[in-house]
Amino acid sequence: MSGRRREEVNAITPSIAELTAAERDRILAKTALFNPPPITTADGRRELVGLSREELAAEMAAMGEKPFRAKQLWHWIYHQGETDFARMTSIAGPMRAKLAERFVVSRPEAATVQTSRDETRKFLFRFRDGQQVETVYIPDPEEDRGAVCISTQVGCTLSCKFCHTGTQKLVRNLGAAEIVGQFMAARDSYGEWPSPKDDKPRLLSTIVVMGMGEPLYNYENTAQALKIIMDHEGIGLSRRRITLSTSGVVPMMDRCGEELGVNLAVSLHAVTDELRNEIVPLNRKYPIEELMAACRRYPGASNARRITFEYVMLRGVNDSEAEARELVRLLRGLPAKVNLIPFNPWPGSPYQTSTHEQTARFAAILNEAGYSSPIRRPRGRDILAACGQLKTESERATRA
Repeated sequence: MSGRRREEVNAITPSIAELTAAERDRILAKTALFNPPPITTADGRRELVGLSREELAAEMAAMGEKPFRAKQLWHWIYHQGETDFARMTSIAGPMRAKLAERFVVSRPEAATVQTSRDETRKFLFRFRDGQQVETVYIPDPEEDRGAVCISTQVGCTLSCKFCHTGTQKLVRNLGAAEIVGQFMAARDSYGEWPSPKDDKPRLLSTIVVMGMGEPLYNYENTAQALKIIMDHEGIGLSRRRITLSTSGVVPMMDRCGEELGVNLAVSLHAVTDELRNEIVPLNRKYPIEELMAACRRYPGASNARRITFEYVMLRGVNDSEAEARELVRLLRGLPAKVNLIPFNPWPGSPYQTSTHEQTARFAAILNEAGYSSPIRRPRGRDILAACGQLKTESERATRA
């Protein structure tokens, strides 16, 4: 091709970056259609949980207060876990009364709480508009710590064939207050306030954004909630202790890495586009080649902070030794680990769990190639709290 012809083609062909930016804008515009309701009570008071530092300072400025008030409130809300202005004793009494007239500091209502035989605890949280999501605390079986699995949407739009949550239609996105509120309410349940310092053990030591919904289809609310959680003067959870899981919303993965830098987990589950198109329909939009390229671009990925690939083991579907070898080829050169997840049955599911022997053979091939491949121990199955089992009855509600 001549230089002039190449210039002409370049002039009319959008760059990959431009196409990605355009697709991000399209995703964000579609996200807005599922925005959560305003964070105000029936009597008009505004919820302070979920506001950024800047938004909190703006609220104080609107009252004629100086910026230090926002810092005081931040400490009480996110470090102390306080919900009652009357107990915020470093603030003068008249000011506390003024705050109580205008604002609330609240939590989602725990409609039900179930504790499994293995001590996994599942919360059904209800929000002001009656919508509900499930959140799970998974304790470490050997140490006094554990992970909180939080949700980002009511329902899900991805319809992955092996996932119970995917059978529930998307109702709406969660707001930042509703996302961070799940973690704060879980802390209430375990009495873990004030926020432990770095040298003290935390029962709720990590967060996995792996509950209901696709977090990158609700990026801005999810990002604001995680920034609040990571703020060192509040909850103070390090980004190294937060893992965000995506089914592969490629245009948003770069932004997530640049702005949040949390650990990345990718729900892969297949090594060919043909199969992944079937069981993870999002693959039709962002095929495996594009997904893996986004993983290679992800900032901060290293041997110390490997990308986790989640792979649910479906008997006779994706668990052959040939597929294990193809997975090794796909991962070549990436700092990665693979979580092999025994399929967790749910009512009406069309799949069976791979046998232990086949899963072990699959894992051995990955381990021999240098990729850590633990076989996840199912937790909370008896209360439908295991991976892929989360679902509420909220789909019966229609969006207003």
